[in-house]
Amino acid sequence: METLRLVLLFVHILGFAALIGGLLVQLGDGEKRINAAVRDGAGTAFLAGLLLVGVLEADGADLNHAKVGVKALVGLVVLVLVMVNVRKPRIPDGLYYGLLALSVANVAVAVFWAPAHV
Repeated sequence: METLRLVLLFVHILGFAALIGGLLVQLGDGEKRINAAVRDGAGTAFLAGLLLVGVLEADGADLNHAKVGVKALVGLVVLVLVMVNVRKPRIPDGLYYGLLALSVANVAVAVFWAPAHV
């Protein structure tokens, strides 16, 4: 079970790397859009996070449900915003910076809030 947890954590981190990297690569560009890295990263991070929580629950870990809930809610908002705008040729700057801020905030919650499990 520990190996599965580590693999899911690794995939979760890779999803966030793709999401934030896909946003940061457009930082200097004039036109912002939802690229494949943002789309796939948002979905991967969200799904891997859900599976990770399931594995931890099945293993009997003592989870911080408030932290898990906040991360899930922020991740779902990011995923919905990404999927709603995936086919648009460009997105407004406000949406772009909002997605970037929410994604970085979600990582900050993971790092700085008390551990999700003990």
